[in-house]
Amino acid sequence: MRELSTKNYRGLGKKESFLLLSLAKKDKEVFTIEDAEKILNNPLKTLHFLSKKKWILRLKRGLYVRVPMEIGPKGSDDYIIHNFRIASNLAKPYYIGYWSALNYHGLTDEIPSTVFVAGLEAKKPIKILYSDFYFVKLVKKKFFGFEAITVDGAEVNISNKEKTIADCLDHPEHGGGIDEIAKSLFFSHKEIDLKRVEKYLIRMENLTALKRFGFMLDVCGIGHDVDASGIPNSFSLLDPLSPKKGRYNKKWFLLINKEINPESWMY
Repeated sequence: MRELSTKNYRGLGKKESFLLLSLAKKDKEVFTIEDAEKILNNPLKTLHFLSKKKWILRLKRGLYVRVPMEIGPKGSDDYIIHNFRIASNLAKPYYIGYWSALNYHGLTDEIPSTVFVAGLEAKKPIKILYSDFYFVKLVKKKFFGFEAITVDGAEVNISNKEKTIADCLDHPEHGGGIDEIAKSLFFSHKEIDLKRVEKYLIRMENLTALKRFGFMLDVCGIGHDVDASGIPNSFSLLDPLSPKKGRYNKKWFLLINKEINPESWMY
C-alpha cells in the first residue's frame, strides 16, 4: 500500500484526518461505528463532518464506507460500492445466495433487483443506497455449500453452483420462481454437478425440494436419475406460490400447480 500521511487529507481537521489515515492503514474501507470508536473517543461528530465533506458514505446506522481518494473531488457523490460488498457487512455468518447467486454464476440472465443473503438469524429487509437486501434465515443443517470470491478487492461469501440450485429448490420464492429455476437447469445442467445437487438436498432433509428436482430433470429431458425410493407417497406442491390446483404426478408425488414448458424458452 502506498505511503499515507495527513497531507493526503487536506481541508480536514486533525481528528478527521487521523480517523481516515488510521482506517486506511488498517485497510478498512467498509467500517462500523465500533471500528471508529477503537480509533477515536466519541467519533460521532467526526463521522458527521466526514460524511458532510463527502469523505465517507453512510450505508446505514453504524455502517460506513471510506471513499478512496482516487475517486476525485466529488468524493462520495461519485462513489459506487458493489451491493455484494455491502451485503457482506450486514450479517455474520452469511452467504449471498438464491436468485443473486443464480445470476452471479451465469445460471440465469435475469438480474434481480434484490440481494438475497442467507444467514442463521432473522433480519428485516433493508434498502441501502440503490439496492434492496432480503435475509433468509436458515437452520444450521442448511448453512453450508458456499465459497469465497473477490469483489472489488474484498472477500465475499456466495453459494456454489450446486448449493444455489439446491437452495432455490428449497425456497423457489427466493430463486425467481419455479420456471426460472427449471430454465437454469435446462440451459446450464452441463455446468452443474447434478449428483452433488441431489446430495445437498438429501443433506438438507427437504424431500419436497428433491421431488421438484427429479420432476424438473424429467420435464427438461436431462439424463440424471434421482433416487425416488425414499420419497413418501404424500403429495407436495411443485410451486409454493401458485394456487393449490392442477394435475397429480404419481412418480414424484407432486401437485403440478404450475406447468413447465421448455419449448417456450427456445428463441
